[in-house]
Amino acid sequence: MTQAKPVLTSSTEELVTSVLGTIDREREREIVARRFGLFERKETLEQIGETLGITRERVRQLEKSVVTKLRSMPDQGASNPELATFEAKLIEILQGHGQVARVSLITSEITTDPGREEQSRVAFLAQLCPSLSVIAEDDNYYNSVAIKASFDEKTLKSNVEKIISTIKTLGEPNTISEIAKIAGLTDPKQAEALASTSKQLATLNNRWGLVKWPMVNPKNIRDKIYVILSENGKHMHFNEIAAAIKESDFKRKDVTTQAIHNELIKDKRFVLIGRGIYALKEWGYEKGTVADIISEVLREAGEPLHRDEIVKRVLKSRFVKETTILLNLQGKPQFKRVAKATYALSEE
Repeated sequence: MTQAKPVLTSSTEELVTSVLGTIDREREREIVARRFGLFERKETLEQIGETLGITRERVRQLEKSVVTKLRSMPDQGASNPELATFEAKLIEILQGHGQVARVSLITSEITTDPGREEQSRVAFLAQLCPSLSVIAEDDNYYNSVAIKASFDEKTLKSNVEKIISTIKTLGEPNTISEIAKIAGLTDPKQAEALASTSKQLATLNNRWGLVKWPMVNPKNIRDKIYVILSENGKHMHFNEIAAAIKESDFKRKDVTTQAIHNELIKDKRFVLIGRGIYALKEWGYEKGTVADIISEVLREAGEPLHRDEIVKRVLKSRFVKETTILLNLQGKPQFKRVAKATYALSEE
């Protein structure tokens, strides 16, 4: 027999109000509401203490005492049926996301308006559910919730550290399946859910890496251009790059073609290899005019070369017409013809 899916009949605001109603003292209700940002923005211990005329330490003590009491209510037989339904709903959502998920994702599946206050309410209510673990937001983690039977806070963070360590060892973005395999995690879906809780990691185009890596977290136009060229694997015209950015999964895609062209010119990672055509320097391209490339070809050869051989070698690093190369050979003073259709550097 299929178990019925939990259906919330109260909004999170109504449920939070109901829970707060079980707190006897108004001051304690106010502390909890303001500390968790249940109806307005979150406030610090200092801000609340200053308003209520008590020390920040006293605010912290009262908050801890009240939350502990609320958590223990189900054990005392004073359970809230709607809170139990809420817990069941969160477990259902988490089971579909590898047993753990960020509060922002959970909230988006509960309500059509997952704003900051709504997320604060979900995080607060999750703390009162005995079957759930809550990871507080800090410099390294997003506010997240997990099924306690799968992950307590210590176990979750330990597994995330395995993923981060593996990615650092790999040294470049990779698929979560490969990362999970190397990290010794058997379920790629769960590994991805764990990775999503970390502020040290980012993902783009189904690959995960450190948040500081442009390939998974491009922060400016230049980084986005780099990602597009790298993913394409070959040279592109700046118009093609602009179109690819507009069709990408980047958070901000509203950049002009002119802005892209300007950044291509300024960044040393990109090399102009044809009329409006760019490639990555790391692919072996060097900056310079066609004449510069011909000079380098002849210098490396150490002997005169037939024009056909010069054209062949130049085309390996420049996407230009053959006539352009021939015109440079015949019209530039740094080259001299030493035999029929054979050229050398004038200095030699």
